[in-house]
Amino acid sequence: MNNYMQPAKCFEDLIVWQKAHQFTIGIYNYTRSFPREEVYGLTSQFRRSTVSIAANIAEGFKKRGIKDKAKFLNISQGSLEECRYYLILARDLGYGENQQLKNLLEEVSRMLESYYSAITKGIV
Repeated sequence: MNNYMQPAKCFEDLIVWQKAHQFTIGIYNYTRSFPREEVYGLTSQFRRSTVSIAANIAEGFKKRGIKDKAKFLNISQGSLEECRYYLILARDLGYGENQQLKNLLEEVSRMLESYYSAITKGIV
């Protein structure tokens, strides 16, 4: 058995994608309790931005050039920051606070930053 990690064969092998996917599922569950009036507002925006995180990691995985890969990871980072704001907004609107989602967002953020850095330095 090797003491090093095998390279990812598909985006599903990436731990950062797995965590982003968990975050997406969590956001879908969290937003189910939002008021009906938010279906086309905050709920929709929140869900679109969280899907964008994992989707752009997946799309960037198959891009061949470093610039292309980095571009999609940066889009993921932007979508993650959008979600960070929506968590704040949902809390301030009284829709509830979810510390588990905040913690997962922070974890995904750190992992995305590391992955982006590795890609741009040509390590991965």
